[in-house]
Amino acid sequence: MSNRFKNYFKKSKLKIIIFLILLIILIVFLLFLIYNTLKTYNSVKSMSESLINFSKNNENTIFSINKVVFFSSADSKLKTGSVSNFTIENLYTYTDIALFINNNSDTYTMENTLKSLKIENIKINNLPKIGTPNLYYKDLNKFANSEFLDENKINSMLDFTIISDDTADFSTPVLYNNCANPIVLSLVNQNIKTDYTITDTSIPITYDGTLLTRCNVNIQDIACSLSFDIYIVNNNNEKFKTTVYLEIPYSDSESSILDGSITVFKDTNFIFYKYE
Repeated sequence: MSNRFKNYFKKSKLKIIIFLILLIILIVFLLFLIYNTLKTYNSVKSMSESLINFSKNNENTIFSINKVVFFSSADSKLKTGSVSNFTIENLYTYTDIALFINNNSDTYTMENTLKSLKIENIKINNLPKIGTPNLYYKDLNKFANSEFLDENKINSMLDFTIISDDTADFSTPVLYNNCANPIVLSLVNQNIKTDYTITDTSIPITYDGTLLTRCNVNIQDIACSLSFDIYIVNNNNEKFKTTVYLEIPYSDSESSILDGSITVFKDTNFIFYKYE
């Protein structure tokens, strides 16, 4: 066999090998492309089906929160007092919050009445510059009252007892199954000022929001917001959820907490979606 033929044979063999390698790479690439296309298709299909099911489950709004009432004021403890000065211990603000659940119907059914309700994932999203804020359960009968109890502090979640009779004791977390009473909470910001001495005793001390001015506290320094999730199970054992975001309103166009107290009514649109 001549050298020329041998060289030609080697080159042809090399070309075939290269061709086969490229062909294998191309086949692997095409298989990978097909796999990813099918995976994406199935993922999109699954997502589409989930969205369709979600849409079908939430064609009608069963529960929503369309109104929230806020009452804000301040209070403190008098540590010492004399004819020449007052010393304030633990100046705090409190904002009582009433959330009214709307069951969006003139009649009560298994679908729009409560079997259980709980609050979770409580977060103070925008911390005030001064003070220590915490969220408490509040007795409906004590709304707009500066009293708050340590045992009502909410650490991680709040579970309500659902009742149907009209003898509710609102000192514990209870809700009527027809949503007749609101969820009442209180955001208390303590130790805004501690051991603060007021030397001007010519003006009597009033234990309300005017204390903030007397103690040189700006509204901007106590501004904050919070959020939490509310979970509902109705009497059909269907599950609903909404996330509530609240900016604490210490002022409006007409007044502020510095005037003593402020009540703010807000229209909201927190819709509970059915997730199971």
